[in-house]
Amino acid sequence: MNLDPLTNTSTAIQLHVIAAVLAFTLGLLQFFLRKGTAHHKMAGWVWIGLMAAVALSSFFIHTIQLVGPWSPIHLLSVYTLIMLWWGVRQGQRGKLKEHGITMASLFVFALVGAGVFTLLPGRMMHTVVFG
Repeated sequence: MNLDPLTNTSTAIQLHVIAAVLAFTLGLLQFFLRKGTAHHKMAGWVWIGLMAAVALSSFFIHTIQLVGPWSPIHLLSVYTLIMLWWGVRQGQRGKLKEHGITMASLFVFALVGAGVFTLLPGRMMHTVVFG
C-alpha cells in the first residue's frame, strides 16, 4: 500500500476516498445489524451522510472528462443522491422490503461496483492499494 498518491491529491479526492471507505465499512456492518433497531437506524443515517458525501464530492473531481468536465460517473452520483432519498422515503413509509432492496443495491452497485473500477491499472487507487 502506498498512500503518497492520495496524500498528494486534491481535497475533493481525499474526502471522496475517505467517505467511500467509511461507507463501505459501515455498509458491511449494516448487513449484520438487526434491522429496525436504534443501532441500525443510527448507522443508516451515518451511511446515508457518507454516501451523500461520496456522491457530492465527485462533482469536484474531473480526472475523466468526456463531456466538458463531466464523465458517466457523475450520472451515477446524481442517481445515488436520488436513490438515497428514495430509500429513506420507502423506510419512512414502512415499505421495508423496498427500503432494504434500494439501500443494498446502492451499496453493491454505487459503492462496490464503482469502487472496483477505481482499482483498474492506471488509476490512482490502483497505485494506492497495489503500490
